[in-house]
Amino acid sequence: MPPATLVPAVERSAVPGTVATALDRLVDAHPGLGERLAADESLLDALVAVLAASRSLTDLCVRDAAAIEQLADLDRRASLDASAGRDELRSWKERELLRIAARDLVGRDDLTVVGAALSAMARDVLVAATRLAGAEGRLAVIAMGKLGGDELNYASDVDVMFVGRTATPDDEAAARKVMEVAGACFRVDADLRPEGRNGPLVRTPESYTAYWDAWAQTWEFQALLKARPAAGDARLGEQWLAAAEERVWQRPFRLDDLRAVRAMKARAEGEVARRQLSEREVKRGRGGIRDIEFAVQLLQLVHGREDDTIRSPTTLVALGELGRAGYIDQSDADAFADAYRFLRDVEHRLQLVDEQQVHAVPADDVARTRLARVMGYRDTPAGPALRHFDDALRHHQSAARAIHERLFFRPVLDALVGRDTRLPTAAIETRLTAFGFADAERTRVAVRELTQGLSRGSRVMQQLLPLVFEWLSESPDPDLGLLGLRRMAAGYRQANALAGAFRESPEVARRLCLLLGTSRLLAETVEHQPDLIQRLAEPDGLEPLGRDGLIAAAASSLAWRSGRRERQQTLLRLTRREDFRIAARDVLGPDETVDRTASALTDLAEATVESAVVTIAPAVPFAVIAMGRFGGAELSYASDLDVLFVYDGSTADDFAVAEAAATDLLAFLGGDGGPQRIFTVDLGLRPEGKQGPLARSLDGYRAYYQGYAQTWERQSLLRARPIAGDPDVGRRFMAIVDDFVWSRPFTDDDARNVRRMKARIERERIPPGDDPQFHLKLGRGSLSDIEFTAQLLQLQHHVPAVGTMAALDALAGAGALGAEDRDVLAAAYRFCERTRNRWFLVKGAPGDALPSQPDQLARLARSLETTPTELREHYRRVTRRARDVVERVFYRNPDARH
Repeated sequence: MPPATLVPAVERSAVPGTVATALDRLVDAHPGLGERLAADESLLDALVAVLAASRSLTDLCVRDAAAIEQLADLDRRASLDASAGRDELRSWKERELLRIAARDLVGRDDLTVVGAALSAMARDVLVAATRLAGAEGRLAVIAMGKLGGDELNYASDVDVMFVGRTATPDDEAAARKVMEVAGACFRVDADLRPEGRNGPLVRTPESYTAYWDAWAQTWEFQALLKARPAAGDARLGEQWLAAAEERVWQRPFRLDDLRAVRAMKARAEGEVARRQLSEREVKRGRGGIRDIEFAVQLLQLVHGREDDTIRSPTTLVALGELGRAGYIDQSDADAFADAYRFLRDVEHRLQLVDEQQVHAVPADDVARTRLARVMGYRDTPAGPALRHFDDALRHHQSAARAIHERLFFRPVLDALVGRDTRLPTAAIETRLTAFGFADAERTRVAVRELTQGLSRGSRVMQQLLPLVFEWLSESPDPDLGLLGLRRMAAGYRQANALAGAFRESPEVARRLCLLLGTSRLLAETVEHQPDLIQRLAEPDGLEPLGRDGLIAAAASSLAWRSGRRERQQTLLRLTRREDFRIAARDVLGPDETVDRTASALTDLAEATVESAVVTIAPAVPFAVIAMGRFGGAELSYASDLDVLFVYDGSTADDFAVAEAAATDLLAFLGGDGGPQRIFTVDLGLRPEGKQGPLARSLDGYRAYYQGYAQTWERQSLLRARPIAGDPDVGRRFMAIVDDFVWSRPFTDDDARNVRRMKARIERERIPPGDDPQFHLKLGRGSLSDIEFTAQLLQLQHHVPAVGTMAALDALAGAGALGAEDRDVLAAAYRFCERTRNRWFLVKGAPGDALPSQPDQLARLARSLETTPTELREHYRRVTRRARDVVERVFYRNPDARH
């Protein structure tokens, strides 16, 4: 037990048992300490606070008598001897950290002072390390991250970069020596340098600027916001800083930059969520420190180019500057600052325990109660310390997250509707442009319409509008999304559905904003059928119905409608609704695959054709055979339906009836053309092409295939599949196909014919205006290459399979295609097909090549959560590898790379 005179102080401490045990150790280690503590209340308070908060600092006090002397005079910052070696440097750092922590724990210094003191300590260590490494005149050490911002933690990594007048091996060795010496005091991290761990440790200022101008990503400019020289050659450091600031502040901040930094933050949040720490992580969890730091840095990047008064690298200072200048509502700035101080204090207490990088509040009540008491909470009649702490933590996290979500648009929207705001007009336009809204006046009109046009939901809309703009800014085309909302608000039925959705579920509103800002086609569908909005709220609302479910739904809807036109419109509405469900799932579902989309689109087409055949009711046994991508169950949004019509009959009357049924079916599915078309049906693969009859009998097909069919027709029948009409007719037709395709040899001449056709397509088929270098369908290594390669190998090796992906798997299983080659072709196929599908939704019309216009390419890239440069590079990478396989396997080119 500690001396009786110390007991009251122990009992008042955050953790009396722990403090009592630690005091026993200290009294044993340092004779006379008990009496000294009894006589020196300030020393006792400091020591008790440290013992309660930190095991590592307790151990320091036990083994180092000089640590006790440091606690006895917290105002004395020991100087660092210029001749100090590595061991002396480490000892100095330990005692200085103890002094800073004690002042913090007894309440003498606030967060800002503590962060600045820790940063000053780290800079002194870097200065000494640079001296010990002999690098003072050779290198400038640049502080990054929290060190650059003067807001270091107790267990922070010290992020640095190195600048040299030269970049020789000797310079590299000197930088490594600096890191080694400073590493005795704390973790030193140079990974923020250009190219990260793969890049040189030292660069000249000219090398840095060349990298920034050509290769740097948005996050690297964001990191430079906190860059400051810390040690070494001061003139060189200032030269580097001037170049860095020029690159940061002269560079316009665009929507793609915004999306890039948001994506990085979302990935970090996703990792925390995966570990189920979203509520306990005070750094990267929801409403955590990163929410606040991110918001501040983002506003600096948006507005700092025109306003140099908001460029402080220190978060709380910058937050104050942003609030005073009107870039943030002052009440939001104050609440953000309160939350930041609280969360950083929690982080400090977590890290002081063992001087480790801990950011998660403990899950068990005992450890969390200790944290609460070290934070200063005590039991009261209103509840225990733990409850008070938990309530405060939830309050600050909720406040920070709510402000983060509305922060960027609240002052802008206040200004647009005429409320009093200090935000300058130029800043309004700058922020709207950065977030993807190109026309401030058009945005102003939209805001007024949205807040005044939804009579039942205007109050809800006014409250949600900052979030709505935030959600729209996350879509590929925020202006398009805003237009979609305006159009819906203009109609009575649509406005009611919109107001109801926004009132009942912000998540539905978020999803709707993303869809409206992605595709004009989806916006038009929701505008015409606003009840679809509720599908976004239902757990299974976007789950495809499947072929059988769609056939049943169509049969139920068509059963009580007798008129042809009415039945046609019913089927059109059903297909549009299912199209919306598939496309919305594709856009919103992070785990949705191109294979699932193709399967769902194929099910829809099959069910629609089957329902149409039932409606037409041919008077002869009649079947529809899917061909091409339809037959392969690999439809895209832009696909026509390639089909053949076959019937069982032998007379002229049978032919007339079948031909009439085929004509009727085409007219029914084609509607009146344009928006009334259910599907575009293509019979170009039928015998004799456009010159042949629409429908042909079983005997007619048999005779044609036996006597007249060409190699390309044999190839096309690999994907033939009955999908509607009389099942027996379909089975008998497939027996004819199997006999024609598989019963005869596939000769070298046949293979040459396939290759000649492919070569002709490459030369002649790419339409004017499409970029051949980035063609998703006909480019080298793209869809057509892969389809032809699979089909040629199928015929050569007698490997039946319907569909390209199924064929690749079957060929690999049969040993006709290497597994690595299969994977290369499959990756290119999926990339091209997914990109082509998304381009259809974004463009609102078919498109087979990556767009050449920068604004269109940017919208497509955003929708695919990438950048234009990365999208093109991805295309080049996967298609180049696929083309190598095609050259070697399809064209038999011995010089192709393996």
